[in-house]
Amino acid sequence: MTSMSIEVGSVVEGVVTGITNFGAFVELPGGKVGLIHISEVADVYVRDVKDFLKERDKVKVKVLSVDERGKIGLSIKQLQPPSPARKPPASDGRRPGRFMPPASFEDKLSKFLKDSDERLTDLKRNTESKRGGRGARRAE
Repeated sequence: MTSMSIEVGSVVEGVVTGITNFGAFVELPGGKVGLIHISEVADVYVRDVKDFLKERDKVKVKVLSVDERGKIGLSIKQLQPPSPARKPPASDGRRPGRFMPPASFEDKLSKFLKDSDERLTDLKRNTESKRGGRGARRAE
């Protein structure tokens, strides 16, 4: 095997050269540098990349993307077996004593919009009553 080409889907070994608050830079074979985004560092919530990686660490990474400018997106997470906490729920996922699955983004969004609408309506009602109803509405 001569020089390994960096192709999407391939697994390569590299060395962590830098850590930022959004991920880690990894030098790959052939002198190329890729980025492991913080969301691809581990299968758990990563608050600080430094909790998982240090400079000069040797890491195995999966190549996720290579864009036209040669920027390489990498993942460690996708090489790890999924953590037991993330197993898909059994049949309907409603075993007794289990918490409800988290609301979907759409559910959260519609709740947020409904709540913020109600808050705005309250706010308008309060400010208008204080101002005597927006100046123009007052009968002269």
